[in-house]
Amino acid sequence: MPRSLPHRRAALGSLALGTMAISELGAAPAAPKALVVVGPSQHPPGTHEVAAGGRLLAHCLTKAGLDAKAVTEWPKTVDDVSTVVFIGDLFPPEVMPERERIMKDLAAMMKRGGGIVCVHYATGLEAKHVGPDGDHALLHWMGGYFATRCNHHKSIAKVFREATVEPAEAKHPVLNGWTKFTFHDEPYINNYFGPSGPGKGVTALATAMLPPEAPKKETIAWAVERPDGGRGVGVVMPHFYRNWKLDDLRTLILNAIVWTAKQDVPAGGVRVKLDDLAAFKPDAVEPPVKKK
Repeated sequence: MPRSLPHRRAALGSLALGTMAISELGAAPAAPKALVVVGPSQHPPGTHEVAAGGRLLAHCLTKAGLDAKAVTEWPKTVDDVSTVVFIGDLFPPEVMPERERIMKDLAAMMKRGGGIVCVHYATGLEAKHVGPDGDHALLHWMGGYFATRCNHHKSIAKVFREATVEPAEAKHPVLNGWTKFTFHDEPYINNYFGPSGPGKGVTALATAMLPPEAPKKETIAWAVERPDGGRGVGVVMPHFYRNWKLDDLRTLILNAIVWTAKQDVPAGGVRVKLDDLAAFKPDAVEPPVKKK
């Protein structure tokens, strides 16, 4: 039997109220977007493994609540990206196609306060990429870089059997939830922070006493808060893919990415469990044993 007119009016009134309530509350805010850009790499299996590392980072960031995606090609637009993460051999925009377009897009993104994070060799620039005095946009966007084969500065890349990484003596959200650890890896040292050293807004995040034969406190991860309101972080590790299994190293890097996306870093850090590094399809988790 059809509903009476009063019943229909009541139903429509309830629907209108419900619609108004949804409209007033608004839709849930979209998760901030993190773009993980995987650059070219010629390193042997078990080292760098940038494609697998990119997939691993995108997985962890998604678990941490970001809208993350790993790509090997620069997208048509980054207008809706909160932070971009680079992993590859050298700073990827310098060795990817369409270098000028990428740098132009990044400049616009940084100007509006976007974030940038470079991991291990992606922090690297060569002499052909920088001005005679070592100037490059990355120095301003990220606060420093790994100067490899440069004339103005000589950073050092060396695999250390044991390197102990310690949180810097600073109060910073990226330091949440991780403690010092020792590993076999290649954290770059004598990184370049400008002709007068670290600039305004640059904070050391992780240090190590290296090299063993003449140790001094080296900054191997750092953050910058830029005048444009954006944030950048450089982390010059890991070299060996297997070291992604280290909870403290992973938390440091994930904290950095979340912070550059202008999200709150949990007091206990960004902790994402990884059961199997092989799940991200590296060429090898461990470098093959060299035949004598």
